[in-house]
Amino acid sequence: MIKNQWYVVLSSKELRDKPIGLTRFGEKLVMWRTKDGIACIADRCAHRGASLSKGKIVDGHMQCPFHGFQYDKSGRVVLIPANGRNAKVPENFKVKSYKVKEKNGFIFLFYGDESKATDEIPFFDWIDDSFAYDELIDPWKVHYSRCIENQLDPIHLPFVHYNTIGAGGRTVADGPVVEWFDSDKMRFYVFNRKDDGTPPKKPEELKGQKSKVYLEFIFPNVWQNHISDNFFIVAAFVPVDEENSLVYVRSYVKVTKFKFINKLIAKLSIPFNRIVLHQDRRVVETQIPKKTMLKMDENLVQGDLPIIEYRKRREELLKQE
Repeated sequence: MIKNQWYVVLSSKELRDKPIGLTRFGEKLVMWRTKDGIACIADRCAHRGASLSKGKIVDGHMQCPFHGFQYDKSGRVVLIPANGRNAKVPENFKVKSYKVKEKNGFIFLFYGDESKATDEIPFFDWIDDSFAYDELIDPWKVHYSRCIENQLDPIHLPFVHYNTIGAGGRTVADGPVVEWFDSDKMRFYVFNRKDDGTPPKKPEELKGQKSKVYLEFIFPNVWQNHISDNFFIVAAFVPVDEENSLVYVRSYVKVTKFKFINKLIAKLSIPFNRIVLHQDRRVVETQIPKKTMLKMDENLVQGDLPIIEYRKRREELLKQE
């Protein structure tokens, strides 16, 4: 995993008034809401290793279900019931804590050195409450980098999605054209066409050509398919561990003046999104290895340019650690 990054780890609607246990980055975590935000600490009691997420919230603190030890959001034990409420808690009674923020209905976790956490959250800032959305959550048995690369791959569409979004047999990919807006935000344009016997145009031949439909990726794990200014698909590729991920897919809609109608449209799009996603999953889960790297035992082609660009930047970030 790339450290010192803000990752989408959960949908806001998954965290309500009770604590929840979750696995992210291969680590067991417990998360709960407090009066001034969200707390997230390691899901392992410093006393005897019980799962804290099986406990309950008492006065804003996470109470262990085994012996009632209470933890604040910094991961420190603030009460050992067996010692009495006025007893001083030794310094070693603590677990790791994580910095979390909530934005646009997602919960973000800063994975790495908290002193390096930025105030800026990597998301599409023009998304606001005027949009309605609905979402699905899908488990994939691959490293999250495989999920991401699948969405940066323009040449699989006519084969994997031959009867959905890839219908039409447009197998030749001109370009694709890749733009970097900053070091961690990539946009690319796809110009697929039917094979007329001519080779695909080079990206430099298409310089300056754009379309209203494009795909965009922001490190470390959010992506969008911009279909129009009022309708687009957003996905977050959430790392569970080295071999498992969760894919959160949302349809954002603002095609009418009535939000409840937009919400209905978004909801109705979810079954189709699930079909498309499962077409991808069926193939991606067969790829070897489950995790990608810059240099692998592969033979890439011109249409893989967005994947190559992603891998190069990912490698740079990993080296920065």
